[in-house]
Amino acid sequence: MSETPTYWMIVTSPENFATTRERGFTVQGIKSRHRRKAEKMKEGDRVLWYLTGIQSFSGTATITGLYFEGTDIIWKSKPGEIYPWRFPIEANTILEPEEYIRAETLLPELDFVKKWPAEHWHLAFQGNVHTLPREDFERIERALKQRSEAAA
Repeated sequence: MSETPTYWMIVTSPENFATTRERGFTVQGIKSRHRRKAEKMKEGDRVLWYLTGIQSFSGTATITGLYFEGTDIIWKSKPGEIYPWRFPIEANTILEPEEYIRAETLLPELDFVKKWPAEHWHLAFQGNVHTLPREDFERIERALKQRSEAAA
């Protein structure tokens, strides 16, 4: 794998993240309108989860293969949305719910949120799938690892 990985942020509900956890962090799905993004995902790319509602980061994983289409209902969203574009993953750093890191605590260190006025930082987390700069992904992952080690 000589290609540079892409760093993805999956924006999802705590309930859908729990579903991914229950499946052993073996697969992640994205919404139907994101097929083009799914087509760009490749083995070795990295994934970070941001949880809506609680505005927190919960873990990271590595994509282990190409995307595929699935029709069984795994994750829940608006009626009719089945998150059909799926890709195999392997967990890297995963926090327990009581360890999740509030996004607000990392905002000053993150470049991608600076596109919005500080009081509207949450707009950076609208939508289901985003690419992140490598530096931002690594800052968040470092914080996740530190939280995980402190909890161990």
